[in-house]
Amino acid sequence: MRTAARSRIFDPRRPSASPRHRAVYGRYQKVYTLVEFAAAVAFVIGSVCFFSDALTLQADWLFLVGSILFAVRPTVAVARETHLARIPVPGPEEERNSEHGHPEPSSHAA
Repeated sequence: MRTAARSRIFDPRRPSASPRHRAVYGRYQKVYTLVEFAAAVAFVIGSVCFFSDALTLQADWLFLVGSILFAVRPTVAVARETHLARIPVPGPEEERNSEHGHPEPSSHAA
């Protein structure tokens, strides 16, 4: 049962399984990229601060912040995959209708 859960969470087809999956994936990808960019900026500024003995403490703090942000990256990825796994994957008929802009058939008879 554990193997099925793992493959369900990290299924490479899931991000594009439906329009909703793509939208959720895109939002998490923006957060992931922002975190990655902030970590890079912290490391670059921290590196520059190491050129001055007077700024060594600030450099240390920036390196710590960058390291924490690097730890946040996989957390964002796991949160994204868990969120995607909770969204139902449409069946072939629902997927075909959503791709062509047709409304999904109602289960209620008129």
